[in-house]
Amino acid sequence: MNSVDLTQHFLIAMPAMVDPHFAKTLTLVCEHNENGALGIIVNRPTDLDLQGLLEQVRITTSPGQAFGSLPVHFGGPVQVDRGFVLHKPSGNWQSTLKVGDEIGLTTSRDILEAVARGEGPPQMLVTLGYAGWAPGQLEHELGQNAWLTVKARADILFDLPVEERLPAAMQLLGIDFANLSDEAGHA
Repeated sequence: MNSVDLTQHFLIAMPAMVDPHFAKTLTLVCEHNENGALGIIVNRPTDLDLQGLLEQVRITTSPGQAFGSLPVHFGGPVQVDRGFVLHKPSGNWQSTLKVGDEIGLTTSRDILEAVARGEGPPQMLVTLGYAGWAPGQLEHELGQNAWLTVKARADILFDLPVEERLPAAMQLLGIDFANLSDEAGHA
């Protein structure tokens, strides 16, 4: 398969995906180059909320700040003890990977401290863990019909309820997920 850069694209797991980490997931590819790929699953909330995460990492919230309704997501099976914050705008944090012009992926503590003070980015999605692919691995999986790809949109990430993100990404392709077969075919 020719070299392709899927940075800032969604990966839509095909129905035949049997890996329980990725079945029925929507993943944002944050980086894709000759060294492999890094992505964040954006539709798999956990039972942990942001308030609970801030307490676990010993960050005190300012009075009036409550985050009980903001879920922490399962971002992928790699480094599940490490936090990742997808956010818009990308801002100026200590450790941020820019994902296109609008979105950042930050791993430094300063963003969580700012959120706790009420000074964080207006749009964000917090995850534990990420998805990673070795060089050529994602391309191989694409060749095996494991994923559909489509250019990512920030409104799907930040403006839609979690259960609507995968169907909305499918709609970008003009496909209804219910109509996909779990049988792969090659022409």
